[in-house]
Amino acid sequence: MTPTQPTGASVLEAVRAAVPTLRANGREAEERRWLPGDNIRLLDEAGVFRMAVPGRFGGLDLPLAEQFTILEEISRGCGSTGWTAASWVSTAWMITLYPDSAQEEVFAEGTVRVSGGFTPGGTVTPTEGGYLLDGTWRFNTGCRAADWDMLAALLEKPDGSVELVYALVPMDELEIADDWYVSAASATGSSTATAKSVFVPEHRIADGEAAVEGTLTDRWNSGATGRNYGLIGLVMTEAVAVYIGMAQAAFDLFVERLPGRAIAYTNWEDQSRHPLTQLTVAQAENRIAAARALADEVVDLLQRRADAGEYPTTKERATVHGRCGFAIQSLKEAVELLHSVSGASALARSAPFQRFYRDLEGLSLHGMMAPATNLEVHGRALLGLEPDTPVL
Repeated sequence: MTPTQPTGASVLEAVRAAVPTLRANGREAEERRWLPGDNIRLLDEAGVFRMAVPGRFGGLDLPLAEQFTILEEISRGCGSTGWTAASWVSTAWMITLYPDSAQEEVFAEGTVRVSGGFTPGGTVTPTEGGYLLDGTWRFNTGCRAADWDMLAALLEKPDGSVELVYALVPMDELEIADDWYVSAASATGSSTATAKSVFVPEHRIADGEAAVEGTLTDRWNSGATGRNYGLIGLVMTEAVAVYIGMAQAAFDLFVERLPGRAIAYTNWEDQSRHPLTQLTVAQAENRIAAARALADEVVDLLQRRADAGEYPTTKERATVHGRCGFAIQSLKEAVELLHSVSGASALARSAPFQRFYRDLEGLSLHGMMAPATNLEVHGRALLGLEPDTPVL
């Protein structure tokens, strides 16, 4: 009997059931600086790595809203697992920007994990039938269990100018360094990957500008497919799902431990009775709700444009930056508020709250997701100026 193909609802249900395991594995994941095999297996069996794969290749081809909800739920269990899953899923979606011949290779199994190094850390040199790739890419999230890696590199043109390209390489053709020692999101295993004269056939090299603008050709899914969201908007939006999941987890954990918990060195025997706690909880919950509302607006915008076969305008793309940046800032503030009244016991390594706090703080420093950078892009657009960013 052929197994039943998962649906968005069944993936979400399976992920929700896995949340306690993901959370229980948090300390082990952090100490080993990589995800336990159980975490990856549970997500794989749920169908998470089929979410962005087109239906014609056996994938689920889920709309953005469903992917967002599932990634948020994963992140309620473990921030590092959520971040890694979002990286694999969003980069797998990027494969749909490549020519059909590359898509057929990568999507052959209907499920795939794709990592990426999007800061140009290497070069490609023309050779017969393709290019030779050399370079080093840091912060390569999920590379330890990825099937493929998408790597930004520079191609020198005959006139001396350089062009940004994305080279698609099987993960086993790269070297992975054991150099991921960090204080936050340590279980993402975002190690450094190195290529030494790796041959990349021509159909697995994508022009960087065309990829960002969604104008790559020779692919079956050009135009109004309902899934052409735009590269940067899609990546940022799916990442925000992770921040929301982490903040929601921190909120839930904080509230769960309040009843009957005294405030040290005071006469308050139940912290939940203290007005400061009540104000803090209300402020944090509203910040999380506001961030979720902003994210919903972005998801709706990208889906409407994709359904209409249109690409978001420059102003809309700048708005996506602003909405995502402000959402992350609000989520960071929400968890910082809770942390400020959590008490010293929340610092214990055995307490998941501190891990969500540190992971959210650390990931808010990510170059593409940093609130200040994205709010600047949005502010420039609101004032009629050019966004002044190469990643719109």
